[in-house]
Amino acid sequence: MSRPKTAKSSNRPSKQGFARSPNPIILSACLIVKNEEQRLSQCLESIRSLVDEIIVVDTGSSDRTIAIAKKYQARVFNFAWCDDFSQARNYAIAQAKCKWILVIDADEILEQNAIATLQAVIQRDDCLAVNLLRAEIGATQAPYSSVLRLFRNHPEIAFTGIYHESIDRSVTALQAQEPYWQVLNIEVPVLLHYGYTDSEIQFRHKYEFAKRLMHKHLEVFPDDSYMLNKLGALYISNSQDRDRINDHNLGIELLNKGLSLTKDNSQKDLIRYEVHFHLGLAYHYSGDLELAKTFYIQAIAIEVPELTKLSAYQNLGNIYQEINQKEAIAYFEKVTQIAPNFAQGFFNYGIALKTSGLFTDAIAAYQKAISLEPKYAEANQNLGVVMMKVGYFHDAIAAFTRAIQLHEQQNNYQAAEILRSALQEFNK
Repeated sequence: MSRPKTAKSSNRPSKQGFARSPNPIILSACLIVKNEEQRLSQCLESIRSLVDEIIVVDTGSSDRTIAIAKKYQARVFNFAWCDDFSQARNYAIAQAKCKWILVIDADEILEQNAIATLQAVIQRDDCLAVNLLRAEIGATQAPYSSVLRLFRNHPEIAFTGIYHESIDRSVTALQAQEPYWQVLNIEVPVLLHYGYTDSEIQFRHKYEFAKRLMHKHLEVFPDDSYMLNKLGALYISNSQDRDRINDHNLGIELLNKGLSLTKDNSQKDLIRYEVHFHLGLAYHYSGDLELAKTFYIQAIAIEVPELTKLSAYQNLGNIYQEINQKEAIAYFEKVTQIAPNFAQGFFNYGIALKTSGLFTDAIAAYQKAISLEPKYAEANQNLGVVMMKVGYFHDAIAAFTRAIQLHEQQNNYQAAEILRSALQEFNK
């Protein structure tokens, strides 16, 4: 699929890369939006110091989205929604005037610490596109993902895919024609994605919407391993209830087909990793822990950025924790090494250490989790338990009291009341 034709001229690179003017306009940010007044300002504020222009393509907003975009001097265009994200994306990038394009969504924020890295990588003459590490805020699984969202404004680069659209196909084809081009990975978080903090109602709407568009895509491209993986994962995410066994079986069928299409293809390592991880997740949900372990271990063996593997390590730790085996400590420790700022990793590490009777180390792990996330109610509660076990009663009561306050602030009144009752019994 090619981009829409525009009046702008195209700068095709020589083997030495794109020519540069003395004062080049380097980077365009491109967004497609609809009714994003709650999130758009924060997104645009995060990119304003990096990009040279902002392109906002609106697909039918009825709120203040367009006014907010114009406040940030964005160039705003209207696009009639046609049930195809790739067409909207391609229309957006066709408007870009800069040599590089960053595609970002309104529910994403650019990590400011990554700006210098981005500025450096787009100076490389052999770099065609860049995989960006994205932190999935609020995600219970896969807290990091890799997205190919930074790329040269090259006429042959275009999005494909009705849903979960990507430039992967066009980039792979361009590399086959012109092998000097490189796709690089940035292995520190660049984008913070807040899409997983939506309410259950919004999730159900997104689930049905995504399922419909992905099935529509696979009717045209039945052997698209990327979409088979994404749709399979969607079904698995909806299969945790016992009455959704059909979703579970269909998810596994789709993932197995995707796995067969990515076998021994190093260019699809990220897809292969995700397929193995999602199969591990499917069998984990259904209680087949041995098969789940097998797929998680195979996922870890694939050469993708270590942060991307975080959930596979974490879920392996959870499995060993479930069956009371000390291997859990090693896997949770690995999580803390890969992601030293990931509070949940230290929380899980603390649980494994406590289970093994390593109370002093468990206290340190819980304290680290709390230092990273001060409002972590469960970490404060577990810290209180371990403090009690080692006889630090005053510190234990302080941790329990803090946990009760946090549970109440987070509207978890039942947990607060249970803990308060237990504390009252202790004080009798």
